[in-house]
Amino acid sequence: MSHIRFARLSLLLAAIGLNAAPTLLGMTPVVAAEAAKPAEPPKDTVRPEIFKLIDPAQTKDLLANKNFADFQSRIDQSAAMPNVTPYEQFILNQMRVQLGQASANHEMSVKALAEMVESGRLTQENKLRFIDAIAGIYYSNIKDYDQAITWFNRYGTESGDTQKQRQYIVRSMFFKNDFAGAKTEVLKDVEAAKKTGIAPPKDELNLLGNIGIKTKDTELYLQAVEELTRYYATEDYWFDLLNRTRGKKTYSTRFDLDVARLKALAAPSKMETEDYTELGDLAVLGGFFTEGKVAMDKAYPNGVPAGKDKALIQKVKDNANKGAADDAKNIDKGIDAAMKSKDGVGLVNLGYNYIALGQFDKGIDLMKQGIAKGVSKNPEDAKLRLGYALALAGKKEESIKLLETITGNDGRGDLARYWIMYQNPPKAADAK
Repeated sequence: MSHIRFARLSLLLAAIGLNAAPTLLGMTPVVAAEAAKPAEPPKDTVRPEIFKLIDPAQTKDLLANKNFADFQSRIDQSAAMPNVTPYEQFILNQMRVQLGQASANHEMSVKALAEMVESGRLTQENKLRFIDAIAGIYYSNIKDYDQAITWFNRYGTESGDTQKQRQYIVRSMFFKNDFAGAKTEVLKDVEAAKKTGIAPPKDELNLLGNIGIKTKDTELYLQAVEELTRYYATEDYWFDLLNRTRGKKTYSTRFDLDVARLKALAAPSKMETEDYTELGDLAVLGGFFTEGKVAMDKAYPNGVPAGKDKALIQKVKDNANKGAADDAKNIDKGIDAAMKSKDGVGLVNLGYNYIALGQFDKGIDLMKQGIAKGVSKNPEDAKLRLGYALALAGKKEESIKLLETITGNDGRGDLARYWIMYQNPPKAADAK
């Protein structure tokens, strides 16, 4: 989750002129005869006896020298004067904000700011900025997330802009352990963004993943990673997505090779020796020797090192090498036998072997013939493999059209979506 920053309160005060003490406290000298009059002080001036205590010529150095106790004492003495006017109270609250800011007394700051908001002395623009500041202090400093939500919501109500601070409202729900509420709101935002054709905010997708972690909801976490991969694809996301897909309760291990193929393509820099070894082993077991040889060569470019599994790994590597060499010479001889078979699976597998050899048109044609003949066991699996064979051949439109028809909760439907995602990477401008 990215770090959330709010504008420093000192800059906010300066921007709206509330640090400019001469403007706030400026007054003309009062002669003795006038001072003796019992009348109330003018509406927007500070009486001499209060000004004497809070004269910025004296108080400025108190803050600079961190003499907070004396600064507080001057505020308290002023506040204890009889008949403190609303304007004088406004000025004293400004000083409380300055003291709270300097001394990291955030409770003092928000209390004083709240009174200033309610004073009626701020323009609507400045009032909204103060409301925003209060919410930010509750959120980032005090970590009172209930109050943060209250003030962020107030900002939305009074400004009419309910979206500006919505992300902080949702995060506040998360931080106060209202995971169910946060999940509901994030999913609303994600769906709303998708309906408008824009990428959901990356921070919100990360938050969704964190909710999944906190609640041990692996399906929710996987959903978040899938959305991150769709809109902000990185090799890390791809690697995590594909590995975790294999951990789903409904996943079938018959798709292990399909997952390994996409992982090697989408996240090559994350592939370790064991990943390529698994791909090579699965490919050899499936009869895809050329594919297996490529994987084993990447896993062990300098030969299989000594170790307890050396003999087993060497056997896989040797079988891959032998099978790939035989395919290079004799693969065409397998076409007649596959054509004569009543089941089209042989043509489908033979066709994918041609894909591995880079003969895409021939491979795709054989796979299509096999599917047309009929695949008796898991026929939709064959369509999935044709779908991504088309992708590898650069036939994007045809590939996506086919992949969009493929469903299944055992990994097949997931892989079909993932291959569509792979062919539609996010725009560089969106991948932040």
